[in-house]
Amino acid sequence: MPTDDFGLPAESWRWTEQTWRGHVEAVRAGRRLVPDRWPGGARVAVALSFDSDHETIPLRDGETSPGRLAQGEYGARTGAPRILDLLGRHSVPATFFMPAVSALIHPEEARAYTRDGHELAVHGWIHERNMLLGRDDERELTARALDSLESLTGRRPVGIRTPSWDFSDSTLDIMLELGFAYDSSLMADDEPYEILAEGRPTGLVEIPVDWIRDDAPYFTMDRYGSVRPHSRPRDVLEIWRDEFDAAYRDGGVFQLTLHPHVIGHRSRLVALRELLDHITGHADVWFATHAQLADAARAVLNGPTTARPVPDAPEQTP
Repeated sequence: MPTDDFGLPAESWRWTEQTWRGHVEAVRAGRRLVPDRWPGGARVAVALSFDSDHETIPLRDGETSPGRLAQGEYGARTGAPRILDLLGRHSVPATFFMPAVSALIHPEEARAYTRDGHELAVHGWIHERNMLLGRDDERELTARALDSLESLTGRRPVGIRTPSWDFSDSTLDIMLELGFAYDSSLMADDEPYEILAEGRPTGLVEIPVDWIRDDAPYFTMDRYGSVRPHSRPRDVLEIWRDEFDAAYRDGGVFQLTLHPHVIGHRSRLVALRELLDHITGHADVWFATHAQLADAARAVLNGPTTARPVPDAPEQTP
């Protein structure tokens, strides 16, 4: 059977060991960066993030119908204010990854994030597919996004999440060249780690993501495609609650990726509210922006190597 049937390059089975090892080793997970204890003596770190894509998803694909754009507008008009209110009531900081075009369409929203004590980070120019870009175009769009967010808020972002979590052959080099402190697009661990480039340490902290901890796979709807919401919000709440509980037992990180136009609907926001109630019911929880989490991880990178003892988790009262 032709390898194209599996989405593989033609005759990849003919690759030499040097070739397939080269692809595997290009971008790899290095040292796990978990301190003996999180800041404030906390047992677990919780890093909530929101990808404020809004209208850039259809715009990226050249879709300009008012109906499709309205789906994105919902995230800015309704979802984001609800999320900011919920975070404020729980006194929880978060990181908002925002495509620059989205921020330019909704500049007051971008400023509201930083004004309310949250972090604003890079998420591409127009949620472009960087796997389809040449190096020069990818670098130019990333740099333009970085400059645009700084111009809007007066603060230069230190973190990046690639659109759709894609990594081209040039992405890591571009991140290092532009001076980012951390990335949050890869999936090689549950905990932060240092990214290696062809086996060499880069100093770049990775805060890993995963589709399990993302609202889009559960709730996304495409009227003319095969994508349909397939999960009850409370079923997803159970998955995320279990993910947090395991991170709490391990003394690690619970990281979550959400989208205002997805999670911002009423029935879904109930799940997020109940998740926050569950998390804040635990002792020794450190809520951090991704930048703060990256700083704590980098302290491990710059300090001595120590094994992390993880004490037994205390019993939680129902």
